[in-house]
This record gives sequence, structure tokens and C-alpha cells, in this order.
Amino acid sequence: MTVASLSHTARAISGRAIRQNVHCQVFDNSRRSLSFSFAGPRKLEEIMKTELLEGKSASEVSDIWMTYHEGKDKTHGLIMLGKDSLDVLERAKQCPYFVQPVFRDEGYFMLVSQFQGPSHFLMAYLEDYKMDPARAQPLLTFSVFDDLAKKLDLGLIRCDILNKGVEDDEGRKIVNSMLDAYKKDEEYFKVKAFNETPDSFDLDDYISCQNQRW
Repeated sequence: MTVASLSHTARAISGRAIRQNVHCQVFDNSRRSLSFSFAGPRKLEEIMKTELLEGKSASEVSDIWMTYHEGKDKTHGLIMLGKDSLDVLERAKQCPYFVQPVFRDEGYFMLVSQFQGPSHFLMAYLEDYKMDPARAQPLLTFSVFDDLAKKLDLGLIRCDILNKGVEDDEGRKIVNSMLDAYKKDEEYFKVKAFNETPDSFDLDDYISCQNQRW
């Protein structure tokens, strides 16, 4: 999928058609081989000098984090409660795969997400992944850093948009939606169903709910 085609073509996809093959494509391919490469910083200290955070409050660290990412092209910083970041990571270990529709005027396209421990999420275009998971390139990655979760009850999220076809506001929406999916109990049951009991996962209902929130 080229940048131009992703940027200008958001095809309306039949939820019924996706439901018929998305689970077998994702899980059959993941058992065989999955070669997503993570392009973002793998550790918090690769982004900022963590020793300079000693003695600072959660509010101060949050301000530093958000200020650092302001104005950066295709890179975003977010924050969440430390307890929530720990829950997200633990749940992602148990249920590493999920899907996320991205809505545009013409319809939507679907991303597939894979969690790579200890803290990284990679999201690729589902159609590329279905064709060849080893060649599917992430359009967006984000990391949930829990380094300060216990000390300051603070989780730091870094999002890197790797494809120009994904707009900045879309990237933020994608990450926030994924975080909610793993953080909120009422949303996580869908992730759990997708991974553990796919026959019970109602994709049409999920897409409809996501569209209302987009």
C-alpha cells in the first residue's frame, strides 16, 4: 500500500467480509511468522535523560513530557495514570492482537495491532498484513513507558506516525482508542474476545461503536 493510495483512498469495507477472514488471517499468520520492526525509541532513556527527573513531581514530569513533544512532526506525547499503564501492559501481554478502524469521509480502513513486549504496540494496514505479515510495515507505533508508574503513578506514552498517509489527529485518535481498549474494563472484554474467543467478537458492532466515538 503506497502512501498516496493510503492518504487518498479510504475504501468502505464490508464488516461482514472482514469478520469472515480477519481472525483466521491474523492468528494463522501470527503463528507462522510476524516480522513487524519497531522504529520508535525502545526505552524511556532514549527519549529523555531520566536522571534529571529525580525529585520531580508527577505534574512536573508530565509538563516536561508534553512540552518536549510539542511541535514535533508526526510524534506525540501522552500521559496516563501509572496504574492504568501497568494494566494496559499486562493485558496486552495476555491479548496482543486487536484491530482499529480509521474513519474518513469515504468510509474507513482497518489497522491491525500487535503488542511486542515489554511496552510497544505496532499498527499496520490490515490488507498489507493479510497479504504478507513479514512484509507489512507499521504505519504507526506507540510505547507505554511504566518506568514511573509505581513511584509517581505516571505512565508516559510516545506515539510515532511512520506513514504520511496517517494524519496527526488520526494518530492521536488511534492511540487513545487503543489505550481505552486495554484500559477500560468495558472495552477490554472486546479485546479479550478477539484474542481468545473470536467467534463471539461482533466486528460489525465494534466498528459501529468506534464510528460513533471517532
